[in-house]
Amino acid sequence: MRTIQFREAVCEAMSEEMRNDESIFLMGEEVAEYNGAYKASKGMLDEFGAKRVIDTPISELGFAGVAIGSTMTGNRPIVEYMTFNFSLVGIDQIINNAAKIRQMSGGQFNCPIVFRGPTASAGQLAATHSQAFENWFANTPGLKVIVPSNPYDAKGLLKSAIRDDDPVIFMESEQMYGDKGEVPEGEYTIPIGIADIKREGSDVTIVSFGKIIKEAYKAADELEKENISCEIIDLRTIRPMDHEAILNSVKKTNRLVILEEAWPFGNVATEITYQVQSQAFDYLDAPIEKINTADTPAPYSPVLLKEWLPNSEDVIKAVKKVIYK
Repeated sequence: MRTIQFREAVCEAMSEEMRNDESIFLMGEEVAEYNGAYKASKGMLDEFGAKRVIDTPISELGFAGVAIGSTMTGNRPIVEYMTFNFSLVGIDQIINNAAKIRQMSGGQFNCPIVFRGPTASAGQLAATHSQAFENWFANTPGLKVIVPSNPYDAKGLLKSAIRDDDPVIFMESEQMYGDKGEVPEGEYTIPIGIADIKREGSDVTIVSFGKIIKEAYKAADELEKENISCEIIDLRTIRPMDHEAILNSVKKTNRLVILEEAWPFGNVATEITYQVQSQAFDYLDAPIEKINTADTPAPYSPVLLKEWLPNSEDVIKAVKKVIYK
Protein backbone atom coordinates (compact mmCIF):
# COMPACT_ATOMS: atom_id res chain seq x y z
CA MET A 1 0.00 0.00 0.00
CA ARG A 2 1.28 3.50 -0.82
CA THR A 3 2.31 5.99 1.87
CA ILE A 4 1.09 9.61 1.65
CA GLN A 5 0.97 12.67 3.87
CA PHE A 6 -2.03 13.72 5.94
CA ARG A 7 -2.46 16.84 3.78
CA GLU A 8 -2.49 14.68 0.65
CA ALA A 9 -5.16 12.43 2.14
CA VAL A 10 -7.33 15.48 2.83
CA CYS A 11 -6.78 16.81 -0.69
CA GLU A 12 -7.59 13.45 -2.25
CA ALA A 13 -10.82 13.14 -0.29
CA MET A 14 -12.03 16.58 -1.38
CA SER A 15 -10.93 16.16 -4.99
CA GLU A 16 -12.48 12.71 -5.42
CA GLU A 17 -15.81 13.88 -4.03
CA MET A 18 -15.78 17.04 -6.18
CA ARG A 19 -15.19 14.94 -9.31
CA ASN A 20 -18.25 12.88 -8.45
CA ASP A 21 -20.58 15.72 -7.47
CA GLU A 22 -20.62 19.17 -9.11
CA SER A 23 -22.60 20.65 -6.20
CA ILE A 24 -19.51 20.39 -3.96
CA PHE A 25 -17.19 23.38 -3.74
CA LEU A 26 -14.36 24.53 -1.45
CA MET A 27 -14.04 28.01 0.00
CA GLY A 28 -11.79 29.65 2.55
CA GLU A 29 -8.76 31.87 3.06
CA GLU A 30 -5.88 30.99 0.70
CA VAL A 31 -7.44 27.70 -0.48
CA ALA A 32 -7.08 28.57 -4.18
CA GLU A 33 -4.13 30.61 -5.46
CA TYR A 34 -1.90 29.63 -2.54
CA ASN A 35 -2.94 25.92 -2.64
CA GLY A 36 -4.15 26.16 0.95
CA ALA A 37 -2.42 27.58 4.00
CA TYR A 38 -1.11 24.06 4.69
CA LYS A 39 -1.16 22.91 1.04
CA ALA A 40 -4.18 20.70 1.70
CA SER A 41 -5.86 21.94 -1.50
CA LYS A 42 -2.79 21.78 -3.74
CA GLY A 43 -3.74 21.58 -7.42
CA MET A 44 -7.47 21.89 -6.83
CA LEU A 45 -7.80 25.37 -8.35
CA ASP A 46 -6.16 24.14 -11.55
CA GLU A 47 -8.49 21.15 -11.76
CA PHE A 48 -11.81 22.63 -10.67
CA GLY A 49 -11.50 26.34 -11.45
CA ALA A 50 -12.24 29.51 -9.51
CA LYS A 51 -15.99 28.89 -9.27
CA ARG A 52 -15.47 25.75 -7.20
CA VAL A 53 -12.24 26.56 -5.31
CA ILE A 54 -12.82 30.03 -3.91
CA ASP A 55 -10.45 32.35 -2.07
CA THR A 56 -12.40 34.39 0.47
CA PRO A 57 -11.79 37.67 2.27
CA ILE A 58 -10.70 37.50 5.90
CA SER A 59 -14.33 37.41 7.02
CA GLU A 60 -15.23 34.09 8.64
CA LEU A 61 -18.71 35.24 9.64
CA GLY A 62 -19.41 36.31 6.07
CA PHE A 63 -18.19 33.30 4.14
CA ALA A 64 -19.62 30.84 6.69
CA GLY A 65 -23.01 32.45 6.12
CA VAL A 66 -22.64 32.37 2.33
CA ALA A 67 -21.74 28.68 2.44
CA ILE A 68 -24.61 27.77 4.76
CA GLY A 69 -27.07 29.69 2.63
CA SER A 70 -25.83 27.88 -0.47
CA THR A 71 -26.86 24.52 1.02
CA MET A 72 -30.46 25.71 0.82
CA THR A 73 -30.14 25.96 -2.96
CA GLY A 74 -28.70 22.50 -3.45
CA ASN A 75 -24.97 22.94 -2.87
CA ARG A 76 -22.63 20.95 -0.61
CA PRO A 77 -19.84 23.32 0.45
CA ILE A 78 -16.57 22.60 2.24
CA VAL A 79 -15.42 25.57 4.32
CA GLU A 80 -11.77 25.66 5.38
CA TYR A 81 -10.74 27.72 8.38
CA MET A 82 -7.04 28.53 8.58
CA THR A 83 -7.47 27.49 12.21
CA PHE A 84 -10.59 26.73 14.23
CA ASN A 85 -9.58 29.58 16.49
CA PHE A 86 -10.82 31.78 13.64
CA SER A 87 -14.13 29.91 13.48
CA LEU A 88 -15.14 31.82 16.61
CA VAL A 89 -15.69 34.85 14.39
CA GLY A 90 -18.27 32.82 12.45
CA ILE A 91 -19.57 30.60 15.24
CA ASP A 92 -22.97 32.30 15.25
CA GLN A 93 -23.53 31.02 11.71
CA ILE A 94 -22.44 27.48 12.65
CA ILE A 95 -24.40 27.19 15.91
CA ASN A 96 -27.51 29.25 15.16
CA ASN A 97 -27.94 28.46 11.47
CA ALA A 98 -26.11 25.36 10.22
CA ALA A 99 -26.96 23.24 13.26
CA LYS A 100 -30.61 24.29 13.35
CA ILE A 101 -31.78 24.59 9.72
CA ARG A 102 -33.25 21.09 9.56
CA GLN A 103 -35.28 21.43 12.76
CA MET A 104 -36.37 25.05 12.29
CA SER A 105 -37.50 24.41 8.72
CA GLY A 106 -39.52 21.39 9.81
CA GLY A 107 -37.31 19.16 7.69
CA GLN A 108 -37.77 21.20 4.51
CA PHE A 109 -34.04 22.01 4.38
CA ASN A 110 -30.98 20.10 5.46
CA CYS A 111 -27.49 21.55 5.66
CA PRO A 112 -24.86 19.34 3.98
CA ILE A 113 -21.73 21.31 4.82
CA VAL A 114 -18.26 20.51 6.15
CA PHE A 115 -16.28 23.00 8.22
CA ARG A 116 -12.66 21.83 8.35
CA GLY A 117 -9.27 23.07 9.53
CA PRO A 118 -6.74 22.70 12.36
CA THR A 119 -7.57 22.52 16.05
CA ALA A 120 -5.60 22.73 19.32
CA SER A 121 -1.97 23.75 19.71
CA ALA A 122 0.66 23.77 16.98
CA GLY A 123 3.79 24.86 18.79
CA GLN A 124 4.59 28.46 19.65
CA LEU A 125 1.42 30.10 18.34
CA ALA A 126 0.42 31.56 21.73
CA ALA A 127 -2.89 31.64 23.55
CA THR A 128 -5.34 32.76 20.86
CA HIS A 129 -4.12 30.26 18.24
CA SER A 130 -3.75 27.13 20.40
CA GLN A 131 -7.24 26.23 21.55
CA ALA A 132 -9.20 22.99 21.22
CA PHE A 133 -12.90 23.49 20.54
CA GLU A 134 -14.07 19.93 19.91
CA ASN A 135 -16.20 19.91 23.06
CA TRP A 136 -17.70 23.31 22.20
CA PHE A 137 -19.06 22.11 18.88
CA ALA A 138 -19.94 18.63 20.19
CA ASN A 139 -22.16 20.33 22.78
CA THR A 140 -24.46 21.47 19.95
CA PRO A 141 -27.26 19.18 18.74
CA GLY A 142 -27.32 19.10 14.94
CA LEU A 143 -23.55 19.08 14.48
CA LYS A 144 -21.29 16.07 13.95
CA VAL A 145 -17.68 16.41 15.12
CA ILE A 146 -14.74 14.41 13.69
CA VAL A 147 -11.09 14.53 14.81
CA PRO A 148 -8.91 12.04 12.89
CA SER A 149 -5.39 11.10 13.97
CA ASN A 150 -3.80 9.70 10.79
CA PRO A 151 -3.97 9.94 6.98
CA TYR A 152 -6.04 6.76 6.46
CA ASP A 153 -8.75 7.82 8.88
CA ALA A 154 -8.65 11.41 7.62
CA LYS A 155 -9.43 10.46 4.03
CA GLY A 156 -12.12 7.90 4.82
CA LEU A 157 -13.87 10.10 7.36
CA LEU A 158 -13.67 13.27 5.26
CA LYS A 159 -15.32 11.51 2.33
CA SER A 160 -18.12 10.38 4.65
CA ALA A 161 -18.42 13.90 6.06
CA ILE A 162 -18.75 15.44 2.60
CA ARG A 163 -21.49 12.94 1.69
CA ASP A 164 -23.38 13.50 4.95
CA ASP A 165 -26.59 15.53 4.79
CA ASP A 166 -25.92 17.25 8.12
CA PRO A 167 -23.27 19.83 9.08
CA VAL A 168 -19.95 18.26 10.07
CA ILE A 169 -17.06 19.84 11.97
CA PHE A 170 -13.86 18.19 10.71
CA MET A 171 -10.88 19.07 12.89
CA GLU A 172 -7.26 18.44 11.91
CA SER A 173 -3.89 19.61 13.25
CA GLU A 174 -1.18 21.82 11.83
CA GLN A 175 1.32 19.39 13.33
CA MET A 176 -0.17 16.41 11.50
CA TYR A 177 -0.26 17.68 7.90
CA GLY A 178 3.19 16.24 7.24
CA ASP A 179 2.48 12.93 8.97
CA LYS A 180 2.70 9.94 6.64
CA GLY A 181 0.59 6.81 6.62
CA GLU A 182 -0.69 4.03 4.42
CA VAL A 183 -3.72 4.96 2.34
CA PRO A 184 -5.18 2.64 -0.32
CA GLU A 185 -5.50 3.76 -3.93
CA GLY A 186 -9.08 2.59 -4.26
CA GLU A 187 -12.36 4.00 -3.04
CA TYR A 188 -13.17 3.66 0.66
CA THR A 189 -15.06 5.48 3.38
CA ILE A 190 -15.13 5.18 7.17
CA PRO A 191 -18.52 5.42 8.91
CA ILE A 192 -19.03 8.43 11.15
CA GLY A 193 -19.50 7.49 14.80
CA ILE A 194 -17.33 4.37 14.94
CA ALA A 195 -14.24 4.33 17.20
CA ASP A 196 -11.20 2.23 16.36
CA ILE A 197 -9.16 0.04 18.68
CA LYS A 198 -5.65 0.97 17.58
CA ARG A 199 -3.95 -1.35 20.03
CA GLU A 200 -5.33 -4.40 21.85
CA GLY A 201 -4.61 -4.70 25.57
CA SER A 202 -5.82 -6.26 28.79
CA ASP A 203 -4.76 -4.13 31.79
CA VAL A 204 -6.04 -0.61 31.09
CA THR A 205 -8.07 1.25 28.45
CA ILE A 206 -6.68 4.52 27.12
CA VAL A 207 -9.16 6.64 25.14
CA SER A 208 -7.89 9.51 23.02
CA PHE A 209 -8.23 11.21 19.62
CA GLY A 210 -6.43 13.59 17.28
CA LYS A 211 -2.71 14.23 17.35
CA ILE A 212 -2.34 13.85 21.13
CA ILE A 213 -3.02 10.11 20.79
CA LYS A 214 0.63 9.78 19.72
CA GLU A 215 1.56 10.32 23.37
CA ALA A 216 -0.59 7.32 24.28
CA TYR A 217 1.30 5.16 21.79
CA LYS A 218 4.64 6.25 23.28
CA ALA A 219 3.42 5.54 26.79
CA ALA A 220 2.05 2.12 25.83
CA ASP A 221 5.41 1.13 24.35
CA GLU A 222 7.18 2.05 27.58
CA LEU A 223 4.57 0.38 29.80
CA GLU A 224 4.80 -2.81 27.78
CA LYS A 225 8.40 -3.13 28.97
CA GLU A 226 6.95 -3.39 32.48
CA ASN A 227 4.38 -5.99 31.39
CA ILE A 228 1.49 -3.50 31.51
CA SER A 229 -0.82 -4.08 28.56
CA CYS A 230 -2.66 -0.99 27.26
CA GLU A 231 -5.69 -1.01 24.99
CA ILE A 232 -5.82 2.23 22.98
CA ILE A 233 -9.11 3.46 21.53
CA ASP A 234 -9.09 6.25 18.95
CA LEU A 235 -12.51 7.91 19.16
CA ARG A 236 -12.16 9.45 15.66
CA THR A 237 -15.68 10.87 16.03
CA ILE A 238 -16.55 12.99 19.06
CA ARG A 239 -20.22 13.34 18.16
CA PRO A 240 -21.83 10.89 17.68
CA MET A 241 -19.59 9.11 20.20
CA ASP A 242 -19.04 5.35 20.14
CA HIS A 243 -19.93 4.66 23.77
CA GLU A 244 -20.24 0.93 23.09
CA ALA A 245 -16.58 0.58 22.08
CA ILE A 246 -15.44 2.36 25.24
CA LEU A 247 -17.75 0.41 27.54
CA ASN A 248 -16.79 -2.95 26.05
CA SER A 249 -13.11 -2.16 26.51
CA VAL A 250 -13.55 -1.00 30.11
CA LYS A 251 -15.51 -4.16 30.91
CA LYS A 252 -12.45 -6.09 29.72
CA THR A 253 -9.63 -4.05 31.31
CA ASN A 254 -11.52 -2.63 34.35
CA ARG A 255 -9.49 0.60 34.21
CA LEU A 256 -9.77 3.79 32.17
CA VAL A 257 -7.43 6.67 31.34
CA ILE A 258 -8.62 9.46 29.01
CA LEU A 259 -6.08 11.60 27.17
CA GLU A 260 -7.32 14.84 25.58
CA GLU A 261 -5.67 18.06 24.43
CA ALA A 262 -8.21 20.41 25.97
CA TRP A 263 -8.83 22.35 29.14
CA PRO A 264 -9.96 20.19 32.09
CA PHE A 265 -13.38 21.76 32.71
CA GLY A 266 -16.42 20.34 30.90
CA ASN A 267 -14.56 18.57 28.09
CA VAL A 268 -14.94 15.36 26.07
CA ALA A 269 -13.19 13.37 28.81
CA THR A 270 -15.81 14.58 31.29
CA GLU A 271 -18.59 13.19 29.11
CA ILE A 272 -16.80 9.84 28.71
CA THR A 273 -16.28 9.67 32.48
CA TYR A 274 -19.98 10.19 33.10
CA GLN A 275 -21.04 7.58 30.54
CA VAL A 276 -18.67 4.93 31.90
CA GLN A 277 -19.50 5.58 35.55
CA SER A 278 -23.24 5.48 34.83
CA GLN A 279 -23.15 2.36 32.64
CA ALA A 280 -20.10 0.36 33.76
CA PHE A 281 -19.35 1.48 37.30
CA ASP A 282 -19.29 -2.05 38.70
CA TYR A 283 -16.57 -3.03 36.23
CA LEU A 284 -14.14 -0.33 37.40
CA ASP A 285 -11.31 -1.43 39.69
CA ALA A 286 -10.00 2.14 40.09
CA PRO A 287 -11.25 5.71 39.62
CA ILE A 288 -11.07 7.04 36.07
CA GLU A 289 -8.07 9.26 35.31
CA LYS A 290 -8.34 12.28 32.98
CA ILE A 291 -5.29 13.89 31.36
CA ASN A 292 -5.71 17.40 29.96
CA THR A 293 -3.79 20.60 29.36
CA ALA A 294 -3.20 22.95 32.26
CA ASP A 295 -6.23 25.08 33.11
CA THR A 296 -4.75 28.27 31.65
CA PRO A 297 -4.45 29.89 28.22
CA ALA A 298 -1.65 28.28 26.20
CA PRO A 299 1.76 29.84 26.93
CA TYR A 300 4.14 31.05 24.21
CA SER A 301 7.37 30.03 25.95
CA PRO A 302 8.51 26.60 24.71
CA VAL A 303 9.50 25.65 28.25
CA LEU A 304 6.06 26.51 29.62
CA LEU A 305 4.30 25.00 26.61
CA LYS A 306 5.99 21.67 27.24
CA GLU A 307 4.63 21.70 30.78
CA TRP A 308 1.18 22.85 29.64
CA LEU A 309 0.60 20.07 27.12
CA PRO A 310 -0.15 16.45 28.09
CA ASN A 311 2.69 14.04 27.29
CA SER A 312 3.59 10.36 27.45
CA GLU A 313 4.98 10.71 30.97
CA ASP A 314 1.59 11.98 32.14
CA VAL A 315 -0.02 8.93 30.55
CA ILE A 316 2.44 6.55 32.21
CA LYS A 317 1.78 8.12 35.63
CA ALA A 318 -1.97 7.92 35.13
CA VAL A 319 -1.86 4.30 34.02
CA LYS A 320 0.28 3.27 36.99
CA LYS A 321 -2.09 5.13 39.29
CA VAL A 322 -5.10 3.11 38.13
CA ILE A 323 -3.10 -0.13 38.02
CA TYR A 324 -1.58 0.12 41.48
CA LYS A 325 -4.46 1.94 43.20
